[in-house]
Amino acid sequence: MKLKYIKTAIIAIVLLQVTACTDILDKDPVSSFSASGFYKTTADAQAGVYGIYDAAQSVFTYNFCYWGEGRADNVQTAQTGESLTLLSNNLSATASSADWSALYRMISRANYTIRYIPDVYEEDNATGRQLLGQARALRALAYFYVARVWGDAPFITEPYTSGDQDIFISKTDKEIILDQVEEDLKYAAANCVDKFNSNNDRIMFTKGSANALLTQVYMWRHKYSEAVASSALVMSNPLYSLVAIADWGKMFSASYSKESIFEVGYNDTETNGLRVLYAIGSYAIYTPSVKWKESIEEGDLREDFVYDMVPADPKAIWKYLGRGESDEVSTPAKQNIILTRLADIMLLRAEALNKIGGEANKTEALTLLNTIRTRAGLVPFDTEADAIAMYGDLESAILHERSVELCFEGHRWFDLVRTGKAISTMGPINGLSDEANLEWPVHQNSLNKNPSLAQNPFYN
Repeated sequence: MKLKYIKTAIIAIVLLQVTACTDILDKDPVSSFSASGFYKTTADAQAGVYGIYDAAQSVFTYNFCYWGEGRADNVQTAQTGESLTLLSNNLSATASSADWSALYRMISRANYTIRYIPDVYEEDNATGRQLLGQARALRALAYFYVARVWGDAPFITEPYTSGDQDIFISKTDKEIILDQVEEDLKYAAANCVDKFNSNNDRIMFTKGSANALLTQVYMWRHKYSEAVASSALVMSNPLYSLVAIADWGKMFSASYSKESIFEVGYNDTETNGLRVLYAIGSYAIYTPSVKWKESIEEGDLREDFVYDMVPADPKAIWKYLGRGESDEVSTPAKQNIILTRLADIMLLRAEALNKIGGEANKTEALTLLNTIRTRAGLVPFDTEADAIAMYGDLESAILHERSVELCFEGHRWFDLVRTGKAISTMGPINGLSDEANLEWPVHQNSLNKNPSLAQNPFYN
């Protein structure tokens, strides 16, 4: 009986937390999140979806970088704390990036919305379906990070509405979680709108952004034929096209470019950690590694947009904040964080085609790679042999291009892990040698609160 009272109290706290939310961006219709008992009107349903986007702001403000860059070879740090913990591969159960609670708050809000929107709209109502599509895409985004960062994890798809529900959830196999991620994204791709005809096209889920995220999921799972199919839908979508090299930097500093597919939106009041991560004080938390700088081909026009090339030891990364940005300015960053853009999908498609093999596929893969290279002012590879001569094989040439084109955008660590190159790349740098060490530890707070949770094996 005592346990039931404890569970009821925890559920009450969860409900209070779910209802306490700020506006999504202050960029679009202002609304607040509504919990289960308030899903009565269409405005409530829209507010519920906005509440999930609001939760995403908290998830990615720093962690897009810690999870996607902090353990990889493109960055270095002169700081102590989390950045040094990650780069030196000294993760423990108290590392801040090991805390998944913000992701599960995002998942919880999505679960409420997915459960209660059908109470507002008829099953065949297009508006209801597109709102559900957004909610399911956002839940998929959160679980995709959970599965990639921690592997097996608690898997919850229903809101907590009763004291009879078990709140002490044990882990589920990560492949089952990823199956649900795929299912949610397929629903979103079928039911989200084609476009909003506003900046919402970049910061809210559409058919295009659902297919782009689905492409990333397929590549993570080595489903190359499926990735080719979903990437084709993205590349044929008229919302997306590559920007000219002169505007390459503006994608990040000004946001909402035609190349962008999905961004987490911020503004003057909803700010993020970009300046702290990349450009504040005598040294930013992360600066470009010597290895990354030496990997850039001579004449690459992107380099000048990324960091100050004049000092031998650059102290900041300009990419998101704008070329020439002072590292002494302490104003919080309001630039959006880009999670997916067209160049990313084109290079993933090239990688998938190369994996499938065949002359036609390899020819298209080379064409896609050359499209990104020539925009950067680099000489295209006339044949696959040219790519092999420079990088060893076509896949390595594509991965190198991702390392430069998508630098500091939160992709490098995941690229190394999904291609099986994390240990060979990071071992000489920080001693990474065990496949089990690729996952993060479960945070100690989660272990303390949930007796059904077990620590990931490497960290026991």
